[in-house]
Amino acid sequence: VQLVESGGGLAQPGGSLRLSCAVSGFTFSSYAMGWFRQAPGKEREFVAVISRTGTTLYEDSVKGRFTISRDNAKNTLYLRMNSLKPEDTALYYCAKSTKTYNVRGVEEYDYWGQGTQVTVSS
Repeated sequence: VQLVESGGGLAQPGGSLRLSCAVSGFTFSSYAMGWFRQAPGKEREFVAVISRTGTTLYEDSVKGRFTISRDNAKNTLYLRMNSLKPEDTALYYCAKSTKTYNVRGVEEYDYWGQGTQVTVSS
């Protein structure tokens, strides 16, 4: 199983980035997939999840700004991030859930990518 994130970088406050997560080694379309983030000195936190059927769930601070999506034909998970804020700065991880439906807890995910850094600063 492999999950490889890309698309991170430096963005100005109010700017946008789109993260991608290319996966292999399992049947991507069969599982919920999530995005998490970890800022220095803080615990890893839930950002968003998309179920096998395409329903979504977001952490409150990103609702209306971030959009999670998936392309099952390309085995790729996405996170579109708009209206970025300095507090969005973190290492962003994609993860495979053990479930088909939306779950938030890190314990519900069994495979993780290596992370991609997002820095929001002027």
